[in-house]
Amino acid sequence: MSKALELKLALPTGDLAAYRQAVNSVPMLTADEEKALAERFRATEDLDAAWALVTSHLRFVVRVARGYSGYGLQEADLIQEGNIGLMKAVKRFDPSVGVRLVSFAVHWVRAEMHEYILRNWRIVKVATTKAQRKLFFNLRGAKKRLGWLNRAEVDAVAEDLGVSPETVLEMEKRLSAYDAAFDAQSSDDGDGDRFAPAGYLQDLRFEPAAQVEAQDWEEHSGELLHQALEGLDARSCDIVKKRWLNEDKVTLQDLADTYGISAERVRQLEKNAMNKLKVALAE
Repeated sequence: MSKALELKLALPTGDLAAYRQAVNSVPMLTADEEKALAERFRATEDLDAAWALVTSHLRFVVRVARGYSGYGLQEADLIQEGNIGLMKAVKRFDPSVGVRLVSFAVHWVRAEMHEYILRNWRIVKVATTKAQRKLFFNLRGAKKRLGWLNRAEVDAVAEDLGVSPETVLEMEKRLSAYDAAFDAQSSDDGDGDRFAPAGYLQDLRFEPAAQVEAQDWEEHSGELLHQALEGLDARSCDIVKKRWLNEDKVTLQDLADTYGISAERVRQLEKNAMNKLKVALAE
């Protein structure tokens, strides 16, 4: 049994207090240990190295999750989402930059928690655009301190966050609203049915024009991808297909053995190919 699996089986999942105690007992890594593990994972995709990096920072995720206790969501769920962010950070972490993993990972951990809060705080999403997402957490704290904002406060918040006053006012309305049932309970006079969203909203999922548009867009995107792949050299095209497009994915080390080069070189070729595809698809 690998060390990664042994650690995974040792972490309790049912009791939050026991989980906190377990992650706090995992030794923290020194800067040299962290760098060595990160380099090993980037070069060979060694899952034991990745798991060691993740488990040594689980206590950090727990600490961040506590800062979002005021949103009425389960702390265990926030920790779980934060752990996903931590794993994404480990996958993207480059030890050659010279920063510690905890400094790099904080963005990814908070981003996953923010996304979870925005998805689950209310049934209806309160923030959809980038500006609204930025406002949600900042404006909610301001409203707790100040209540309803006057015009001067709205302008000050807008200037501080780099958004328009209209966006601030719209988010303030959304934060003050509440969820309503899609199907209202029927009343004797039928008014409840008439004013419920189910009574006037249209279901356009199966509208013929929308379906044709979606099909055309899918075919167009497929053609663009095919043309972009033809613009790559044979080796880069093969790497992208085997790493991203084929049903059975292969590792960097497998491709390194195939082409007689290092895993790091395969990663560089993959990165360059993906950048070329992005440029081609954007044209």
